[in-house]
Amino acid sequence: MNLSAPPELDPGTWQRAGRALLAKSLGELAYEQLLDPVLLGDGRYRVDAADGISYTFSATRGAFLDWRVDQDSVLRTDATGEHPAHDPLRFFLDAYRRLGISGETAGHLVRELTATLNADVRLLAESRTSAELAELSYIELEGHQTGHPWLIPNKGRIGFSAADAAEHAPEGRNEHRLPWMAVHRSLADYRSVKGSAQDTLLKVELDPQHHERFEKVLTDRGLDPAEYLWMPVHPWQWDQTVLPLFAPDVAAGRIVALGEGPDRYLAQQSIRTFGNIDNPERHFVKLPLSILNTLVWRGLPTERTAAAPAVTGWILGIAESDPFLRASRAVLLGEVASVTVRHHVLEEVENVPYQYRELLGAIWREPLNGKLAAGERARTLASLLHVDHEGEAFVAELVRRSGLDAETWLQRLFHSLLPPLLHFLYRYGVVFSPHGENTIVVFDSDEAPCRLAVKDFVDDVNISSAELPELADLPADVDAALLREPPEFLRQFIQSGLFVGHFRYLAPLVEQHLGVPESTFWTFVRNEVQAYQQRFPELAERYRMFDLMTPEIDRLCLNRNRLLLDTYRDRAERPHAAVHGTIPNPLHG
Repeated sequence: MNLSAPPELDPGTWQRAGRALLAKSLGELAYEQLLDPVLLGDGRYRVDAADGISYTFSATRGAFLDWRVDQDSVLRTDATGEHPAHDPLRFFLDAYRRLGISGETAGHLVRELTATLNADVRLLAESRTSAELAELSYIELEGHQTGHPWLIPNKGRIGFSAADAAEHAPEGRNEHRLPWMAVHRSLADYRSVKGSAQDTLLKVELDPQHHERFEKVLTDRGLDPAEYLWMPVHPWQWDQTVLPLFAPDVAAGRIVALGEGPDRYLAQQSIRTFGNIDNPERHFVKLPLSILNTLVWRGLPTERTAAAPAVTGWILGIAESDPFLRASRAVLLGEVASVTVRHHVLEEVENVPYQYRELLGAIWREPLNGKLAAGERARTLASLLHVDHEGEAFVAELVRRSGLDAETWLQRLFHSLLPPLLHFLYRYGVVFSPHGENTIVVFDSDEAPCRLAVKDFVDDVNISSAELPELADLPADVDAALLREPPEFLRQFIQSGLFVGHFRYLAPLVEQHLGVPESTFWTFVRNEVQAYQQRFPELAERYRMFDLMTPEIDRLCLNRNRLLLDTYRDRAERPHAAVHGTIPNPLHG
């Protein structure tokens, strides 16, 4: 076997990626109060990593008391003197004891950090200008994003080899025809929004030739196609999970490989979701991957996957019956069908790690293309944080193309995004998780933001635990699937998911590249919330219940989860974000 290494792994690109990740590490650890930088004066700070080892850097503070570290300013001081720093692995080796990280956790962290750096190097080596990215389709653009802005090891993908990551990660931009499998109905269940049989879906997703070919695979083995459900499967999951863990079912003919489907797909940012590039009018497909990435195992929980179409039907029912939501033209990308597959042993084990209850299934999500009017384009909110290799912000390129001044463009962005999200929260006690990947901005033919699209319902929709009349007639299967949270926690999905998780990064970017002060940015956000509230004065009690204007909000800490609390241990339930103290709310006042 001939060994080879990726050509992009060169010293210069590695240092460039490391410099950015080190600055991010310092900033996010300081924000979560795992580091306590000491002001030296003139915007310069010092953190002591270990006895005799310190890091100094230049930084500014944001509205949430967050830290924006200049990546070119970081210096490491030890017994040999002061030197430019660009190695996040060296930093965590220096600091892990002082941070309270165990040796066991530190070992896994190094693996995640190195994988993240490998992915960042590939993105840098194959980067395109913001002008070029603006021409890409929604599906294509996903392969150029840099990942979760908050989590430090945001592309760890534990379980993937280097070859797996090169082949299957979104930055690889590899086109795949997904393999399909048949699962006996004794193991699997099919659900759909309208309660239709799977044949209705298969007529959309498969051409007649592939349908006949797959049917023949079963009949040639003496099996009755009517006794099976068909579904795509991630090729990695087939090799790593299906064959090892479902071997008895494969041996008995309860699981049968059918062959490749007809269309080419690209992996999206979540890795487990695929967009169809040959026939974009066909569904997005979400498939489980038994890898650990951004805090959780990336499987598909059996109960929630089964409930996805019911949740979609309920959400769409609200939107279709509400005049305000209809007028907003918000796009709700429903999860219209699902297949769940049970493992006959693991799902019966009490307190089994949750990764073993998420092994096999599929969700079909509505295609975005069919929801867009002529001339409209769609991009994730996350894409607005992208800065290209020439230092040009993607958001600045979009503003330039629109012909609008930056302030008007921002106001249109907030007017597109916030009213539908606020209406679901205030009127119905329903909240999405509007982070950068779930939230999609639709742009008109002039490249100005014009409306909202949202995805990921069953994983990320939560409802109020308070007794609200709008939730009194909730269908039983929807009620069982959705998490109920108290009002003060429910508002966190907007405060922390959108404002802290995305806007705290967008605001300084807009200030730097478009000249709009951060204070003006937050004034525009507050104005949009207040405009909604003035439009519906009858909801005044809900505005107090789900108060977005409190002086302070809880500081959620995603990196604390990974480094100190949940670490890398197996557990029976998915982890929740840690809370550590409070931060000022820029919407207050």
